[in-house]
Amino acid sequence: MNKRILGLALPNIITNITVPLLGMVDMAIVGHLSGDHIGAIAIGTQIFNLIYWNFGFLRMGTSGFTAQAFGAERWDETLKILIRACAVALSIALLLIALQWPISLAVPHIFEGSNHVLSLALTYFFVRIWAAPATLGLYAIKGWFIGMQDSKTPMWIAIALNCVNILASLLFVLVLHWDIFGVALGTVVANYSGLTLGIIFLRRRMHRDHNLASLNIKRSTLKEALHWKDMIRFFKVNGDIFLRTLCLATVFTFITAASSHISDEILAVDALLLQFFTLFSYIMDGFAYAGESLVGRHIGAHQQRHLKLAVRLLIIWGLALTLVFTGLYAAFGTQFLHIFTDKQEIIAAAGEYMTWVLVIPICGFAAFLFDGIFIGATATRTMRNAMFVATAAFFAVYYGLKYHYTSTLTPHTWNNILWLAFMVFLTLRGLLQALRVRKDIYSQAQ
Repeated sequence: MNKRILGLALPNIITNITVPLLGMVDMAIVGHLSGDHIGAIAIGTQIFNLIYWNFGFLRMGTSGFTAQAFGAERWDETLKILIRACAVALSIALLLIALQWPISLAVPHIFEGSNHVLSLALTYFFVRIWAAPATLGLYAIKGWFIGMQDSKTPMWIAIALNCVNILASLLFVLVLHWDIFGVALGTVVANYSGLTLGIIFLRRRMHRDHNLASLNIKRSTLKEALHWKDMIRFFKVNGDIFLRTLCLATVFTFITAASSHISDEILAVDALLLQFFTLFSYIMDGFAYAGESLVGRHIGAHQQRHLKLAVRLLIIWGLALTLVFTGLYAAFGTQFLHIFTDKQEIIAAAGEYMTWVLVIPICGFAAFLFDGIFIGATATRTMRNAMFVATAAFFAVYYGLKYHYTSTLTPHTWNNILWLAFMVFLTLRGLLQALRVRKDIYSQAQ
């Protein structure tokens, strides 16, 4: 079982680590331009996190449904799930492009910063929004491959996409001097390159997999895939994921917004510190994705013993990685900051909050793993409810302590309150889901 977990997790880790590395490259490129550019990238990234995270169900729901169909050997259903997810992805993407101007009007009301920072952030937004069809389409394709127990194909797509993005951003910014416009354009070019490659891999899988080769995409297949009963079930499960992800995006957007209210310096500092969280989360998500594949497969095949073993081993791997990352952050955390910026005043300010970086793996590992386990089981209601409670606790801690320290509130105390609320949020997500594993996960494989 460990071999199967690693066979799925390692390609996913490579896939996922290219995402924060890409963000780090973008941050490193603009970080040497000015502090305003760092803040603008932080705001611009959070705008798209708020948008795209809400539609993360296109990957998560697709992988869970597909894994269960794979375990039950319902090959025609795996194809219908892919069609269903891609149709929904395209519809949402076109709607986002149509609504880009109203979305942009909300930005100054959510984030606070200088006029220059907000102007740079909106420039980034108006360019990158055109990548929506490719970005959401890749969510569906990636989820389908993971559900089909294939994590290597998404890995190659991600590597190619991010190589294009890095090269394009370097060309557009350092050679052509297109500033933040060039960073955003590089992302657009890369996403469409990734989508093209994803379609090529899909066609190859359809021809080479003997279980799929006999299936033909006809008008009747499309009609069955988009049948209203199946669409209702699709949206029922994914509606829970949507609400869960909406809470997640709200919390992360709030963190950036609250940082911008404290000061432009704190905004830049927290943007850098969140890179530590992002790196750890994408590593852990590699094992979470393995959990989606294995849990869905064993539930579909009604293999409870294998299901319990997979969950137990995933938790052991999570604990091991927590120890590793805590040690790495303790030993090299300060040096890590120099990768992103050479602004000594920002590095010095960030050093005051490095304790929170050490706590991130301890508080967060269970939340990542159980998300994957519950998605694979399509037990999304519990995952949604746990997120509701954790989000309420985040805001209760933040506003409660902020009100308590009103008369003596300093920027330093204010930011520490923000990070404490974030750690409470992460801890509760994992704890509440852990309490429901036996009832919501194991019972499905009986």
